[in-house]
Amino acid sequence: MEIVFDSTALPARERLDAWTEVTALALMRTRIKVTDPSSFEARLWATVLGAARLTVTSYGPLVAQRTPALIRQLDPEWYQLAVVRSGHQGIEQARNRSRLEPGSLVVYDSSRPFEAVVEDTGPTETLLLQFPKRLLPLPSSKIDRLLAVPLPGTRGIGRVFARFVHTLTEEPSAGWPALDRVRLGQTALDLAAAVLAHHVDDESATPSRSPKEVLFLRFTSFIEQHLHDPELGPAALAAAHQVSLRYVHRIFQEHGTSVSAHIKERRLDRCRRDLADPALRHLTVHAIATRWGFTRAPEFSRSFRAAVGAPPGRYRAAALAGTAEDDGERPPGPRSPRRGRPGGEPESGLSR
Repeated sequence: MEIVFDSTALPARERLDAWTEVTALALMRTRIKVTDPSSFEARLWATVLGAARLTVTSYGPLVAQRTPALIRQLDPEWYQLAVVRSGHQGIEQARNRSRLEPGSLVVYDSSRPFEAVVEDTGPTETLLLQFPKRLLPLPSSKIDRLLAVPLPGTRGIGRVFARFVHTLTEEPSAGWPALDRVRLGQTALDLAAAVLAHHVDDESATPSRSPKEVLFLRFTSFIEQHLHDPELGPAALAAAHQVSLRYVHRIFQEHGTSVSAHIKERRLDRCRRDLADPALRHLTVHAIATRWGFTRAPEFSRSFRAAVGAPPGRYRAAALAGTAEDDGERPPGPRSPRRGRPGGEPESGLSR
């Protein structure tokens, strides 16, 4: 997946809604407020690098909130390690409050509420590496201390990380082979782990990936890209990666799961996301199940209920009802936004 977005190509009245949609798809679900939607401009470029995602954003003044209600709807369970290229913004998460300057690094947790306030000091440009929290070989209790804390990105290991990911954005990624994407993503992830390990005084946890671990990441990346295919399974993985079927099963067993269980879990996550998305309310439950590879409705319904605790129809009704409510749970931010609705506050959705 590669996403390129430029709000200036849209009518002014559509820009804010489009921005909330594209940031939800490329980053995570947030609620966004701006003072003057008619003058709002934003740009985004994003690409997938194996299990990681690399995104460059540029935007004007805004307030972005990730609320407890949004987290309950969908949590990808990712960390973001961001490089602030230009502009200034305030950030608060996990009771840490900071003002980020150009050259700073900062880490976010998708599972915790946050509020970011981008100041009116010119366009703010940020480069973000996102990756599943489970891939970081550091305890979450240590990472919690670093959330929303400015880290140096102009010297030491921080500078190495910032220069590496910056270089990746200078190359057209659309033509990169899948294996190159996985390798580059793993290198970026290893550098991110080194940066965070340095700041929690635990450099010994910096990972050294074995060939089997790299292959597992290749498998899971392939699965993410082919979840819609009903034929996706162990045989498809073996054929695509030119390894034996037995070896595919062994790799997943060593990671405590099976191919079919991993595929089902990821498909159910995608269905749960789409069922909770107001922008997709026109699609039937069956259509959403089918688009993620579930061809038999009874099997999908049983699996969804077992995983989520409610039938898909009931889950959808509750989730969509929740999007229409503001539960009042909002973390205090670096500064309070203006009262009322100066430019509306659209809540981002996920679309494809």
